[in-house]
Amino acid sequence: MNIALWIVAAVLALAFAAFGLMKLAQPRAKLVESGQAWAGDFSDGAVKGIGAAELLGALGLILPAAVNTATVLVPVAACGLVALMIGAAITHARLREYPNIGVNVVLLALALFVAVARFGSYAF
Repeated sequence: MNIALWIVAAVLALAFAAFGLMKLAQPRAKLVESGQAWAGDFSDGAVKGIGAAELLGALGLILPAAVNTATVLVPVAACGLVALMIGAAITHARLREYPNIGVNVVLLALALFVAVARFGSYAF
């Protein structure tokens, strides 16, 4: 089970790091043009803040466990990503971007799996 948790955490970390870096590196207008219509409803700072939260969550899933310091931050980071995905799903539902909600639900479920297991019997 520990190996499965590491694999899921690594996949989540890669995905959220990519999403976060994309939001941090590209201007909001370019995100909207590339199909991220939700970005049009948020300010530049909010989009950058979401990207930073995703990147920090990705780091929080891996780094504390990798260096064996403050390992409680792993499930805390997973909970933060769950909260981000709830907000993302609500935003996509409001904009009727239903395919994106499916992606949010899958990422939410994976992050919830990591959070529950790492807070529970598979803590470090």
